[in-house]
Formats: sequence, C-alpha cells, structure tokens
Amino acid sequence: MSGHSKWSSIKHQKGVADARRGQLFTKLTREIIVAVRQGGSNPEANFRLRLAIQRAHDNSMPSDNIERAIKRGSGTLEGATLTEMTLEGYGPSGAAILVQALTDNRNRTLQDVRSIFSRSGGSLGENGCVAWLFDSRGLIMVGTNSLDAEELALQAIEAGAEDVKIENDYVEIYTKPEELEMVRTALEQKNLLIASSELSMIPKTTVELEEKAALQTLKLLDRLEEIDDVQHVFSNVDFSDAILEKYRAQG
Repeated sequence: MSGHSKWSSIKHQKGVADARRGQLFTKLTREIIVAVRQGGSNPEANFRLRLAIQRAHDNSMPSDNIERAIKRGSGTLEGATLTEMTLEGYGPSGAAILVQALTDNRNRTLQDVRSIFSRSGGSLGENGCVAWLFDSRGLIMVGTNSLDAEELALQAIEAGAEDVKIENDYVEIYTKPEELEMVRTALEQKNLLIASSELSMIPKTTVELEEKAALQTLKLLDRLEEIDDVQHVFSNVDFSDAILEKYRAQG
C-alpha cells in the first residue's frame, strides 16, 4: 500500500491537509463518538477510543474538541446517531477500492459515493466484491528526517513490527491490528517521532495502472475522501513516484 501512503504524504506536503483541517476534525469527532457508543467513554478500557483519541492528537485536534466528542458519544451532549458503512467498488481499469463511512443518513452516503464512482470512470460494486483483497493491519508512519532509515527499520522489527517499508523521507511500519499500540509505545520509548498510527486495510497484492487510469484513480480517491461521511478510502493501486509527481503538479 506504499503508493497510497505516498499519495497521502504528498497531499500533506501540498498543504491540502491544512485546507481540509475542519473537515478532518469532523471525521475524527465522528470516530470518537462511535467508539464511545460501542465501548464506553473510558479510553483505558476501550481500544477503539484510545486509537481515535491518538489519531486526533496526531492531527493536532484541540483537547476541547476531543472532550466534546466523548461527551456526545456518551450522551452527555446531544448528537446525531451514526451508522458504520463499508462500500466497495472498482476504479478505472478495475482498481479495487474500499470506502469506510460513518453517516447519519445511509441513503445519502450511498448516493454520494455511487455518484463519485460513476462520474470518475468507476462503478460501485456489491458487498464483498473487493474486501477479500485486503487485510486489516496496523500502520505506523515515522519520519526519517536525519535518522538512518535502515536502523529505524531494525528498531521497528525489534519492537514487534511484522513488516517495514522504507520510503524517501519516512518509514511505513506494519503490525498485527492487536499489536499496533504495543509497537507504537515501544517506538515512542526510543524517542522516535510518530507521524501517524492507525488501523488500515492493506491490499494482499497491488496493481500498477497506465498513466491515464492511474491519474483518474487518484482523482477518484481524492473525491471520495472529500465526502464528509467518508472516513477512510483504500485501494490496491501502487502509484509510482512519477505518477504522484504528475498528479501533484496538476493540483
């Protein structure tokens, strides 16, 4: 999934992440609310809530916002009822795409996602059509900065990582879902700066597309992420550096 991670990194470099910070906070708030409703408001006893709060901190979400989200989830503050949805489909040239959403209106979200797929040269599929191509994994991103990437990778393996991929300016660290927190904590104890950590859907195998289809797929993924109800978007495309640079230049 390195192509997807590189795409996310490039968007951050472009400043798009800052431009969408308000929307990002909305998504993080929804994740916290659902986590509380499912497992209670005590982070120590609720893994999903701990993970949601950590992601909020990683993205510089104010503590007041986090506390309000917890209160809304526990019913102390009024909030809409949110439902989890997973939608599956195909992008240009058959790329597999998985969309995770939290919504207070399933029909609206379904229509919005279907519209984006159809307008972007893709199609929404049936439940299960592409989910089997992905595995749930923990994903930790660590910036290399002046660090030795090979040494960082070895430290990650020692901390319990299942797999490590070295990119230009960061290292992707993959874990079993239940070991994500353990590995992150071990890395933090080594004074490594964690850029992000989350549960992700990682493709078992990746595909490469020709340039036109790859650029269309990137645009499709971007448009899906712009939907307020959509929390995460995953694909099985490995985008080359050249394609990502061309997409960034278009932006």
